[in-house]
Amino acid sequence: MTSSPSLRSVLKRPTRPGGAEPLPLTHSLGVDYDTDWARRYPVRLARAMLLDDVTRPVMRAGCRPTIYGLEHLEPLAGPMILAGNHASHLDTALLLSSLPARIRHHVVVGAAADYFFDRHWKAALWAFALGAVPMERVKVNRRSADLAAALIEEGWSFVIFPEGGRSPDGWGQEFKGGAAYLAKRCSVPVVPVHLRGTRAILAKGSRRLRPGPTEVRFGDPLRPEAREDARRFASRIERAVAVLADEAETDWWSARLRAATGETAPYRGPDVSPWRRAWNLPSSADPTARSSEEAALRDRRSWP
Repeated sequence: MTSSPSLRSVLKRPTRPGGAEPLPLTHSLGVDYDTDWARRYPVRLARAMLLDDVTRPVMRAGCRPTIYGLEHLEPLAGPMILAGNHASHLDTALLLSSLPARIRHHVVVGAAADYFFDRHWKAALWAFALGAVPMERVKVNRRSADLAAALIEEGWSFVIFPEGGRSPDGWGQEFKGGAAYLAKRCSVPVVPVHLRGTRAILAKGSRRLRPGPTEVRFGDPLRPEAREDARRFASRIERAVAVLADEAETDWWSARLRAATGETAPYRGPDVSPWRRAWNLPSSADPTARSSEEAALRDRRSWP
């Protein structure tokens, strides 16, 4: 007959077999950060006040945006995905402040989990200020995708930058399939967006703000076709943003003519060495082109 264990032996600290490593402590950061609190009504009200009374006036003063294509948003009554180029940390605030009130007050932003949600204070700040939700930007993560899809099904519109990060040199990057996948899964339209001029104000790696004019263009909503997979739809979204970029550098009619004939300039820039890519960069995307004379000079330069 065995004796029952003593109270002292039950309450003492548990032992671990020799050589066995302890399991790492789990942290509710990254894709595991819970943002439900940021969508409760009191927080939404505070964020709306911040966006309308602080962010929008600051954007108007520092970025002086001109907005095109708002008529494309008017027929859209339900949730949508807004997919745009990404060149600066200013892009999100500028895009949100450019949206009509009925959309900007009911929109969430897909933000890189490894950058914006790596610390508790940063996670709380961006979840409150931007309505940000953590997204895996390297690959399609099941948890991130399920969260985004659930929010869209609840009626939230979704802002996402399919490039996965800011442009390192001013040219566009390949659009990843996250926005296209969500559009197909949730049967919602994708509105292509092009932001012009934000890199000249605050480029990647820079800490100096140089106020200047910007432009925000909303394109025709896109919907996935029946037999179109997410990769092909992502490429079509990228081409739509490229047409908006062409329009920003030239004019609406010329950009549409080139799009119709397949002659739109490559969104990702020429496949050449970095210094030649910088040489061919449009003046509007170059932070060093400050005066109109400098911009005109850059526009005349071309590599033979």
